[in-house]
Amino acid sequence: MKSRLSRRDILKTAATVTGAIAAASVFPATVLAAPRKEGVLKAKVFFTKDISANGLIKIYEKINTSLMGRISVKVHTGEPNGPNIIPRDMVKALMAKIPNGAVVESNVLYSSPRQNTAGHRETLKINGWTFCPVDILDEDGDVSLPIPGGKRLKEAAFGKNILNYDSMLALTHFKGHTMGGFGGSLKNIAIGCASGKVGKAQLHREGANQWAGGPNFMERMVEGGKALTSRFGTHIAYINVLRNMSVDCDCVGVSAAKPVAPDVGILASTDILAVDKASVDMVYALSEEQRRDLTKRIESRSGLRQLEYMKIMGMGLDDYEIIEI
Repeated sequence: MKSRLSRRDILKTAATVTGAIAAASVFPATVLAAPRKEGVLKAKVFFTKDISANGLIKIYEKINTSLMGRISVKVHTGEPNGPNIIPRDMVKALMAKIPNGAVVESNVLYSSPRQNTAGHRETLKINGWTFCPVDILDEDGDVSLPIPGGKRLKEAAFGKNILNYDSMLALTHFKGHTMGGFGGSLKNIAIGCASGKVGKAQLHREGANQWAGGPNFMERMVEGGKALTSRFGTHIAYINVLRNMSVDCDCVGVSAAKPVAPDVGILASTDILAVDKASVDMVYALSEEQRRDLTKRIESRSGLRQLEYMKIMGMGLDDYEIIEI
């Protein structure tokens, strides 16, 4: 099924976002709507242009009120020497503010040192993830989580260590993606937490095709995300870092295409649909030359279906207000 969320829809919203952010530069405390629809409930999406440890901590403090107990922090830790992953100094500073937190990852399905736990842990050392606990969720096996309302899947396999956590923070490097078109918070928790041997295969496979893309893949990915958001309920929050936005995912490592889009800032929300849509809108709000590679990747992979299907699955609001901090 072709996504009904058109390029025109996104560009229209992006134009509103551009004007809103410009206004916020003059009036930083202004609450900005994008798009504005009277009488429609809107999600709050916080935004800062400060891509630094300080900016990350400040925006985290706006969305962490429902995080409790043991907190899993899902970060894409990258392939060996990956050039675009979130700077470790930023994450180190944030983790110091999360005393009951651990970075969490899962093994991968594609050919990589991270296909098994031993290779994964060696890669973590190479990439500098040595400053806090890192839990490879599927190190000791899998657990199947139900997908309420799932159309393509009724359950999906995740690393069973996910059951050891009370809350989740999705700390996401927002960028393009080879199969997903873009990788936001949805991709980070769905594909990123799915177990390497079973869960990732479930989400990617369609019939005999292990690496099936297109709209159906977007729907399976959303359903995987639905399993995680249902697992944590209100105890989950999302941060998207719009920096080094290559058209390629961090799973490509040193082979990732050089980013053309400029760094934009950091977005955060307790609403997964709102934060991913706001991130997409900000990409489309860039100049044609700056956004060209990313929007081509998004549209060629039916990536906008992620947003539409999250709304269908009741995972959040696509109307939001940007609050610049």
